[in-house]
Amino acid sequence: MILENGFVHTLDPALPTARALAIAGERVAGGVGTHETALASPERVDLGGRCVVPGFNDAHVHFPSWAAAQREVRLEGARSLDEALAQVAEAVSSVAPGRWLRGRGWRSGDWEPVIEPNREALDKVTGDTPTALMARDYHSLWLNSAALARADGSTPLEVHGGVVERDERGEPTGILREESAWRFRDNYLLPTDDEFLEAMRAGLKIAVARGVTAVHDKDGWLGAPRLWRRLEAEGALMLRVWQSLPVDYVDRLEELALPAGIGSDLLRLGYLKAFLDGTLGSQTARLLDGGGVELMSREELANIVRQAAEAGW
Repeated sequence: MILENGFVHTLDPALPTARALAIAGERVAGGVGTHETALASPERVDLGGRCVVPGFNDAHVHFPSWAAAQREVRLEGARSLDEALAQVAEAVSSVAPGRWLRGRGWRSGDWEPVIEPNREALDKVTGDTPTALMARDYHSLWLNSAALARADGSTPLEVHGGVVERDERGEPTGILREESAWRFRDNYLLPTDDEFLEAMRAGLKIAVARGVTAVHDKDGWLGAPRLWRRLEAEGALMLRVWQSLPVDYVDRLEELALPAGIGSDLLRLGYLKAFLDGTLGSQTARLLDGGGVELMSREELANIVRQAAEAGW
């Protein structure tokens, strides 16, 4: 195929732009001229002056989580606590009895006035429907009373590296941060594999339509490789995936001698993800005055870097 009569950005310093581009099978053959003779009876596409750029590579995305979020309450546009609650109230009516209402995207620092959310405010619009709303930075979780009641004591809210916000009576306000938020999410909020896959199939179509051809996925913690492998096996994987694994996998990688880059042309494993501290949005970032949440010390990080390097990651 030859794309002609366009404006091609090559990202090659020797030839930054071209008017046409030759494609052979799944590969870019190069500029028209030298490579054109390698194509047997090429199909020609008149671009009509349109612009051609390489496909986008999203270097930081939680793809399964993002895909699932397309079906959740989205609070990024809420300009106040009342607006956020109004969106949640509208969504509650469509939730079957006993099922979770999930959402994400709130950031109290963007609200006018700035008000920290709590379970009492959420209870007024959700009633007995267990509701969990992840913050925009993914480091805080806003729960109503029905959701907190699901924590039956077998999984404590108070964990190392976690924060449970409490009121003057010592009762949880409904806001969990860092490890406390993630522990609750992992135990009570994750969709099933089939739900993830259904959402990812739709998400792939959105990504491809936007010109995304590769992603660096950070959802290794939820077992994303098994989800990607199922999509690849059924022929539904339409972009390249460079997959992270949680940093606590480093011991197993060393034992199994798994090399970085293992996988296929479309799906590869090859790097570890670790957190040192929290975020500014959730007010848990580690600061010079000693405030914030430390999730990993400098010494722990140095040891992990050495161990990962020795394992070839």
